[in-house]
Amino acid sequence: MVQLPLRRKPLALLYAGSAVLVGGMGAPALAAGPEPDAAPVPVVVVTGSRIEHDSYDFPAAIDVVDAARIGNAQLRVNASEALAAVPGLVVLNRQNYAQDLQISSRGFGARSAFGVRGVRLIADGIPASMPDGQGQAATFNLDMAERIEVLRGPFSALYGNHSGGVVQLFTRDGQGRPTVETTVSGGSDGTRKIDINSQGEVGKVGYVIDVSRFDTDGYRDHSAARRDQGFAKLSMRPGADSRLTITASSLDQDDTQDPLGVTWATFRRDPRAGEIDTTDTQLPNRTLAERYNTRKSIDHQQGGAAFEQRFGEDRLRVMAYVGKRQVIQYQAFSRGFQAPPTHSGGVVDFDRDFYGLEVQWIAVHQFAGGKLSTTAGIEYGRSVDDRQGYENFVGTQFGLRGALRRNEKDTLSNLDPYLQTEWAGGPWVLTAGLRRSSLKVDVEDRFLANGNDSGSSDYSRITPVLGALYKVSDQLNVYASAARGFETPTLNELFYSNSGGGFNFNLAPARSKHLELGAKAQLGEDTRINAALFQARTEDEMVVDTAGGGRTSYRNASSTLRRGAEVSLESSLGAGFSARAAVTLLRATYETGFGSVSAGKRLPGVPRANAFAELAWTEPGGRLGAAIETLASGKIYAEDTNLETAAPGYAVVNARIQARQSVDRWRFKQFLRVNNIFDRNYVGSVIVGDTNRRYYEAAPGRQWMAGVSAEYTF
Repeated sequence: MVQLPLRRKPLALLYAGSAVLVGGMGAPALAAGPEPDAAPVPVVVVTGSRIEHDSYDFPAAIDVVDAARIGNAQLRVNASEALAAVPGLVVLNRQNYAQDLQISSRGFGARSAFGVRGVRLIADGIPASMPDGQGQAATFNLDMAERIEVLRGPFSALYGNHSGGVVQLFTRDGQGRPTVETTVSGGSDGTRKIDINSQGEVGKVGYVIDVSRFDTDGYRDHSAARRDQGFAKLSMRPGADSRLTITASSLDQDDTQDPLGVTWATFRRDPRAGEIDTTDTQLPNRTLAERYNTRKSIDHQQGGAAFEQRFGEDRLRVMAYVGKRQVIQYQAFSRGFQAPPTHSGGVVDFDRDFYGLEVQWIAVHQFAGGKLSTTAGIEYGRSVDDRQGYENFVGTQFGLRGALRRNEKDTLSNLDPYLQTEWAGGPWVLTAGLRRSSLKVDVEDRFLANGNDSGSSDYSRITPVLGALYKVSDQLNVYASAARGFETPTLNELFYSNSGGGFNFNLAPARSKHLELGAKAQLGEDTRINAALFQARTEDEMVVDTAGGGRTSYRNASSTLRRGAEVSLESSLGAGFSARAAVTLLRATYETGFGSVSAGKRLPGVPRANAFAELAWTEPGGRLGAAIETLASGKIYAEDTNLETAAPGYAVVNARIQARQSVDRWRFKQFLRVNNIFDRNYVGSVIVGDTNRRYYEAAPGRQWMAGVSAEYTF
């Protein structure tokens, strides 16, 4: 979505009475959130520039999803609910809470088998991505979100390795009189959620506390899940020019079922069905997911603190975080008892400890008739996995932890210094930046029955960024930017080599060159349009080499080319009506062939086009609102040759209505939403490169959800 000013205003007026601090120091705290479906409002962003910035005057494609949009008639469970209207971004709900969402930015990250790679995730300034670039959007707390900033294009490179895009979430600050709120919601397929939160100020300390439980029976067979989340935040001001923010969060998912992908024939027969295990002689109609009881348990805790001290316009910021993640996952193999000694087994079990630190200095000076802002910083991150692998059967029964097949210690660390400067004077805004991204991978193999796979790899690269924006008039800004990007193999992509051996330490990082041209325009006082043309050329793109028996190995392939355009519009139509739309066109292809893949083939997982449109109405007092939404996507190929059946394109229509009331100290809200009104059958996401051709993950048919909340102010 686009959320931009209706008319040009001084920056000081954009958030009068609120404090917007450098990425992670806190989100703007407003006395009352914006009314749902209101006309476009002014926005200040910090992603990209690392300082408060009017997004209209920043030379990059950046969009903001505010609190009203995040919570508009939604369960606030998946980031896909809130990010559907952001151009250039594809967020696919796999209907599989064991594997998380698929998020790609201009095609980067589309081939992730689970979790998020290729796109940097940040929450309150704290990385939600590990040093190797793998992240989990499930750790985002959407109930307490104040806004989400989405940065695409060249400026993403300033965030280092795996920054094809940046998705940064900011939670609200506690302020004012204490409040307590309870929300109860539910819907199709046994979906239900309860959320309880409290916020306020005690003395000079603001606090936010939130706990929630989400349950679903799942749309697909064998896809039930339970997710418990907790979040706490303290905001305080030790001095007049200083600020300290402390956050803590948790995510617990116990035995989340994994429905797996299915073949095209199975999807056509029944979108909800799982793939039948044809090797099962005991129960011939039992699915793979049922036979192996595929599931995943996650226990994730993370805490962080950020301190900022201002010295006039200059400032020092220090951030530190620490966390622990435990995962046990049962996968489905059909090789069973005949597995060779080198077989890693079908049970993944690891304990991860991670921590990091960032120090940043921002200096602001007057220079050459303009304002010069310079940011210098250094970021360090480290994760250590105590990882085991086991057979997923005992005796003749599958789905149980069996013999040990893997035992190792995996250590990842990154150390990234960066420098960024911006000069703004007259009609010009000029920006330049450098970051040296580095990643060290060290493996200590403790299972020596199949040889010693210990080893290490080091990756490093300098990623420069240049950008310029010219203010043609108060109604039109144009800009251009360029950068070099860097994408190392994730730990999971290094696990196997194509020979069937251990770690593939010879896998090289992908290198990319990015270009962008854009315009930001106002048509009158009520309409705003953003448009961008972009190109990204990548060398040594990583693709699936072999996959089978629970192992997937990767190789460096040919060069790739991504070219596309984004257009987004937001307009207030009068009489309480507003409209917004976002369209992305993207041609992502292999520029040179490799193996059986010829030049010109489309990159899997990347639609050629996707779009969002909405017509909304809000009663003048904000007490009642309604909207119709349309989401559309082009077809998506699931593998490199483009010979297998592509997931067909689709268009679905959703509708929502919400209401709110106030009685004395009470505030009440209700919503009703119906997704996929016309009950279309379509593939919601694909598993790229699956050797067994189980590529397809069905999206739900018609679904409803409803919720009520009550808030009391003391």
